[in-house]
Order: sequence, then structure tokens, then C-alpha cells
Amino acid sequence: MSNYCNFVYPSNKSIIYYFMRKFIVAFCICILISYNGFSQITSKREFRGVWISTAWQDQYKKMSVPQLKKYFIQMLDSLQACNFNAVIFQARPCADAFYYSEIEPWSHHFTGRQGKAPQTHFDPMEFLIEEAHKRHMEFHAWLNPYRVSMSESDMLHHSHIYYKHPEWFIKYGKQIYFDPGLPQSRKHICKVVKDIVRRYDVDAIHMDDYFYPYPISGLSFPDDSSFAIYGASQGFGKNQRDDWRRNNVNILIQQIKNTIVLEKPYVRFGISPFGIYRNKKSTLDGSGSNTNGLQNYDNLYADVKLWVEKGWIDYNIPQIYWEIGHSAADYETLIKWWTLNNYGAHLYIGQDVARTVKAKDLSNPGKNQLSRKMQLERSLPAVYGNCFWLTYEIMKNTGGIADSLRNNYHKYPALIPPYLHMHQKRPKDVKSLRAQWLPQGYALTWKPNGDKRNPENAQYYVVYCFKDKEKVNLDDPSKIVAVTRNTFYMLPFELGKIKYKYVVTSVDRFHNESKKGKSKTVRL
Repeated sequence: MSNYCNFVYPSNKSIIYYFMRKFIVAFCICILISYNGFSQITSKREFRGVWISTAWQDQYKKMSVPQLKKYFIQMLDSLQACNFNAVIFQARPCADAFYYSEIEPWSHHFTGRQGKAPQTHFDPMEFLIEEAHKRHMEFHAWLNPYRVSMSESDMLHHSHIYYKHPEWFIKYGKQIYFDPGLPQSRKHICKVVKDIVRRYDVDAIHMDDYFYPYPISGLSFPDDSSFAIYGASQGFGKNQRDDWRRNNVNILIQQIKNTIVLEKPYVRFGISPFGIYRNKKSTLDGSGSNTNGLQNYDNLYADVKLWVEKGWIDYNIPQIYWEIGHSAADYETLIKWWTLNNYGAHLYIGQDVARTVKAKDLSNPGKNQLSRKMQLERSLPAVYGNCFWLTYEIMKNTGGIADSLRNNYHKYPALIPPYLHMHQKRPKDVKSLRAQWLPQGYALTWKPNGDKRNPENAQYYVVYCFKDKEKVNLDDPSKIVAVTRNTFYMLPFELGKIKYKYVVTSVDRFHNESKKGKSKTVRL
């Protein structure tokens, strides 16, 4: 039995949002099918994300601020060259920060010692947000909710909340965690989320697969105390600890979503869970996947399927890191299972670069599995894109991954699929589109139609180019020549003899695109 009555929505606004969200998800698929400009077939609409891990990455603590800035710019430039449109940056690996925070100390993964401030007060998250947006990439702030330390050798700064409230924490194996069963833990995590969303221009808050910790063989998670205090009062019997644990995480997910909504309703909340929800043998009705491995529901107490169904998260990126043909967790089996159990919400697939490019294609051993995986993902209408683990493999071009994406699968730019469950109305088209000579050259210029501070108005623009008398098809990504936040586009003027038609559309914060755009015919 699950009990969700412990969560209290903080305002009437959230109550309305909750019930509207449930209603909208039910017919979201139908809207997407009829939505003009949304096309999985052409891949004009596709989430193309990549994870930037900071835990276990020693390079950051060895760099000066100028070196860090150069490194981040090189990273984003390499991702832009491969037409990625989102980065997921690990901003809070261990209840610490890769950004300025008055709540938690600077991360030792960043400066080498927890609590030690960087030189010149450099804020890496602020820098990355600005640089990512310059390159028209979303920035998702990745937070690990419960983890506090990774090993017994980790030294916590004296300002850490651990020393102020040691009763909130549990040691399991060699690591320290917030006790998920305590309301105080959830309140603190939501405080961190609110602080980030309020002060930074993030596009989303992101959490991965670390909820209750991965089980250690022969060692029970030591939450007897919090279960004794809160289990019975929340309606759970002594044999229902697993249900109680799942409910604790459910409450946290709901509270985080509502924290975001009340602060900035356009910021999304996404999860990248472990790739297996439940194995078929663990379910009475056979509803699990035909796999044999660790399970979100039973082992990590993460009921991801429920979160998607209830609309508590805006996107889902299951980490399907295995190969096609894997004996225990076949990639094809899992991707198809998730498409049938995602309730019309945004589903992206977590891909492991190294494992994919090292695995042989079962039907063509001379090739790796990237082609087959991309073809499979794009053949499934319920899949809206991919997220690659991890950035550093793209930068190193492991197995030719960057070349393959740049020259084939990401050959043309792609817009992120619209979050229609959050907002469906299209923004207005641009105003005053014209071609004119500027000091730096010949350019298309235009004016926004509405205040950019309103997320329902244009936040960025798409520029298409068609030959004279060619039919205008805004579903064709090969016609996109720019995706930009500027209100101008420099034209490739040559002899002024050949006619081209340019179309400029507006796109809002939810990625809804104006219907027709404004057009201008020019001679180049």
C-alpha cells in the first residue's frame, strides 16, 4: 500500500497545476501528433543532451580560473559542432556546490578541498549557463539529492549542515547520506533547489539514479529510527518498510516539482533513473521488463513510472547503458518497455558512449552499435531524443562518436520538442523583418514581438533558407541555417544575383515555435 497523503500543496496555484497536469498528460500524445512543426521523422524536433560529470573528475581541481574558462569553452564548442542542444551539469555531487551558495560549501571536486572558494570568486555554473545559452544549448542543473560523501576519506567542511544536524544523516557502508525518511532532509533539499532556480537562469533541475543508495550485499539500510517515528504515523505497518521508503521518495519528488513551479513555472524537472524499472519476474501481473538486474522500484525505492504518470516530472531519461543483445538487460527490450510505460511524457534515452561504440552490431560485426541504436530510437514515436554519457567521450571522439554525430545523426540542428503539458500556445512572429547593410556586413534584422521576460514570448529564433520558388517546408531541418538568441543573422552575400527566401520563426521558453514565421526574399 502506498500513502501519498503526507504531502501538502503549498498554495491553490499548485492544486490547480496538479489537476490540470493530470488532465493534460492524458491527451498530450494526440496534440503532439497534430502539432504543426513537430516531426520525429525529420528529426527537426529532438532532445540532444549530454551529461557533464564533476564527481570523480580530477581535472577541475588542478586548473586555474583562466584554464577552467578555456576548458569549458572548448567543451561547449565541441558539443555545438555536434549540434547538441542541452547540457546536464553536475552542480551538486555531494551536498556541496559547483556554484556560489550560502547553503552548502564549495565542492572539493572543484577546488580540491570542500569549502575552499575558487580564485577571483569564479562561479562555474553561472559561466556555463551564459556560455551554453550563447551556443543555444539548454542548461540543466544536475543535483544528487541524498549523497553527502563518497568515501571515509572525504573531509566535510565545518560549515556543512552535517555538523549542525548530525541526526539528519545515516552512514551506509563507507558513505554518508541524508535520511530520506526525515521531513527535515526533504526540506533542506527543496531549499537548495529553490535557491538555484531563483538565482540562476537554469532551464531544468535534473536528478539521476541515486535515491536510496545502491544496496550493499548483507547490509541493511539503517533507517530503523526514522521508520519508528514516521512509518506508523504515515499509515505503514511494520512489514511495509519498502512501501514507506518509496513514499518518502515520492513526497520528495512532488515537493521539488512544486518548489520549482512556485518559483519559475517554466523550469522543468527531469530524472535519469537506472535503466530497469522492474524485472518481469518481480511483478505479479508480468508488467515488468524481460530483464534480470537491479530495479528502481524494489532496490532504489524510486517509483519512476508513477512520477511520470502523475506528472511530477517533466521528462524521463532512463539510463539504458547496455548493449543490444545483452543477456540480462537487452537495450532493445528496455527501450521498447519504456516507450509503453511513459504516459505520453517526454522520453529521452540515456546512452553510454563507450559501451555503445565498443559493442559489435549483431548483424554486421564490422560496425559498432551506434547506428542500430539511433535507428531504433528514431523509429519509436514515443522517444523524443537522447542523452549521452558522457561529455568527455564526445570530446575525445571515442570510437569516432563525435564524427558520427556531426556527419550523420546530428548533421542538422534540432529544436527540443515542445513541452506542451506546460504551455501550448505559440509565440507571436517577429516584427519588422528586413535585409540591410550593417557595419559588419549584409544582414537580416528583426524585432521581437513581446517582452522576453515573459517565457511565453520569443526566447530564441530559427532562421531557414530556401531557394527561389522552392516550397517552404519548416519541417525540414536541412533548411535551418541558424538557431540564435540574436535579433539578426549575417547573410552570406556574394554577387547579389541569386534569389533566396529566408524565414524567421520565434520560439518560446517551452520550445513552442510560431506557426509560419516571417519571410524575406533577398539577392545574395
